Order: sequence, then structure tokens, then C-alpha cells
Amino acid sequence: MDIRAKIIQVSHDLYTRFGIRSITMDDVAKNLSISKKTIYQYFKDKNDLVVSVSKVHLDQERQEIYDIKTNTSNAIETLIEESLCMRRKMSDLNPSLIYDLQKYHHEAWNLYLESKEEVYVRSLEETLISGIEEGYFRKDINPRILAILRVEQIEMALNNQLYNRQMFDFKDVLIQLFDHFLNGLVSEKGRKLLKKYQQAHVELTAK
Repeated sequence: MDIRAKIIQVSHDLYTRFGIRSITMDDVAKNLSISKKTIYQYFKDKNDLVVSVSKVHLDQERQEIYDIKTNTSNAIETLIEESLCMRRKMSDLNPSLIYDLQKYHHEAWNLYLESKEEVYVRSLEETLISGIEEGYFRKDINPRILAILRVEQIEMALNNQLYNRQMFDFKDVLIQLFDHFLNGLVSEKGRKLLKKYQQAHVELTAK
């Protein structure tokens, strides 16, 4: 891995754990055991670094979604695998990250909004349509409406004012919201298949 890629990776890890605003270029340099001057050889300022981190992260998410959809056999399995993947990645996510991105880094925030529509919502809508065609999801659902709802649910889980981390276990919030969403989708045929997946994946249910 080259130096630029290492800077992006370490910055991503720091932003995820501590939020963006609280992490300085000095913090990034210290964690990499390099000088701040070296970072500025690759990025003109912190905003440039945040944009670069966002681009790499969003590209990785796009690829992960594609890989899951390619390697799952039905829409229920796709949603479950995407949920488990997201839960693993978000387990240590600082709730201030989305706020910091929106308030202080508008270019990176706009990249997220574009990806939110082009990748997350559209991909989820396609999965819901597939689930209807497979007979696992109810025919009367509106895939577009529910795709938007699910993406907003995930953002809502990150809202520390709604689900304060001192009052709610973040993992439990994600599980409860996904369980509510998925159970609202499935047909009788889908409910039988869902029960099989739930028995195979203990982590799908809240403790």
C-alpha cells in the first residue's frame, strides 16, 4: 500500500471512531508516524483529505453491495447479508461523523448524497423488486417508498438525539429497525424462509 492510500485508510479509521471535526492533520500524522508535511504532499488541506476518504469509502461500499447481490440467492438473503455487513462496519461508528460531514465538509457531503440515491436507494429498490418477483415480499409494497425509508432508518439510527448511545445499545437499535423493516416486507412464503435465516444467524435477533 502506498503512502497516499495509507493516509486515507488511517484517516478513515480515525474519523469513524472519533468523528471528523475532532481529528486534526497532526493526529493523522502521529498515527502514521510521519510528518504533517508529508500529508500535505498528497492533500492540500483537511477538506481535500476528507473528500478523498469519502470517495474511497463510497467506492468500497458500492463494490461491497455489488458483491453481496452477486453472491446471494434471493432478496431476503441479500438484505440480511447487507444488514450484517453494515452492522459490523458501523459498530464503532461515532454518531457525530454524519453531522460533521454535513456541517463542515460540503463537497464530501454532496458525494454522500449522490451515492445515497445512486447506490443505496436504487440498489435497495432493485432488491425489493426482485423480492416481489420471487414471491418473498408482498405484492402491494411500493419498492421506491420503502427503499427510501430503509436508508433513512439507517441515518436515523445514527442520530444521537433520537437514540442516545448512553441510553440505547447501538447494535440493538440497528437490529430492531431492520427486524421491523424486514418483517413488514415478507409474504407468507417469505416469512418461512426468513425464519430459516434467523435460526442460522443468531445475530439477527436482539438479546
